[in-house]
Amino acid sequence: MVAVACLGWGSLIWNPDGLPAGDWHPDGPELPLEFARLSGGGRVTLVIMADGPRVPVLWSMLDVPSLAAGAAALRKRENTKADWIGCWPGDSAGQFAAEIGEWAIGKGLDGVIWTGLPPRWADENGRIPTEAEVVEYLKALPAEAAVEPFRYIRNAPAQIKTPYREALMKLAGA
Repeated sequence: MVAVACLGWGSLIWNPDGLPAGDWHPDGPELPLEFARLSGGGRVTLVIMADGPRVPVLWSMLDVPSLAAGAAALRKRENTKADWIGCWPGDSAGQFAAEIGEWAIGKGLDGVIWTGLPPRWADENGRIPTEAEVVEYLKALPAEAAVEPFRYIRNAPAQIKTPYREALMKLAGA
């Protein structure tokens, strides 16, 4: 068995939905995150952004036989393509691979996986919404449609403090 960890910062923490994750620990690597992806259910979700503020993410050991099995489990849970699953070590490690690898070595891990979905707004992958755009989008949602988006914002781990978060928490009534 290899020591494979999964990094998390959003719904993966409170809804692993089949991912074979253990307890979540708050001392993960610091990554730049923001609420910058319009996802399923109308949610505005947290994603890695090159220019975002760095916050410590959470991590969990996975009960998997290999890094590839961990990546496949996360890809299934996220219902996404393999290109949007980061793996260290590996070809799909992305721009933060070196620092994730350094953190992983310090923890005695053999591998790390994470969700690498890009920002997306107005059906355009890579487009980063402004805070005002996110706030206006959420304000315009009918009450019934706003339930899941506001649940996501309220449930995001408290340590994930981003520039947009304060305004979104006020809007979510938290």
